[in-house]
Amino acid sequence: MLSLFADPVVWGSLLGIFIVIVMGAYYTYMFVHNSADPEK
Repeated sequence: MLSLFADPVVWGSLLGIFIVIVMGAYYTYMFVHNSADPEK
């Protein structure tokens, strides 16, 4: 299990998945926030 986390490919995959999730959540938040704003 320790050798799995020592592999840079695993960290690259986790980082990529994390970035995709964060960007998706960010754009979803911005879309909802702008849609719910009555001034825009």
